[in-house]
Amino acid sequence: QVHLVESGGGSVQAGGSLRLSCAVSANTTRRTCVGWFRQAPGKEREGVTSHYLDGDGDAIYYADSVKGRFTISRDNAKNTVYLQMTSLKPEDTAMYYCAARPLFCARAVSDFRYWGQGTQVTVSS
Repeated sequence: QVHLVESGGGSVQAGGSLRLSCAVSANTTRRTCVGWFRQAPGKEREGVTSHYLDGDGDAIYYADSVKGRFTISRDNAKNTVYLQMTSLKPEDTAMYYCAARPLFCARAVSDFRYWGQGTQVTVSS
């Protein structure tokens, strides 16, 4: 069982930055993949990035729309995954979710079993 809690969302102007946090409680010794997803009003949930909760590897992927602007990172001691978002655009406005799955990282929404409640990011022009 994995429990995730997001925080750090808010309202910013275009060009601004935010850092989202995802606190992960994983009652498992298996390797865990954590991903960030977002869902804008009227649109499907989409993947943003993912990587493994432990270790020191890089992100598995970044969505083309956020490459060069968003960075995923982790604090292993705190079991927390971060999403640093810079140069924010109005089209980044969405509910942001972190999600987890065991063993292998993936990109699709359907591949992730555990989800947080989401945190809202609003970017004004």
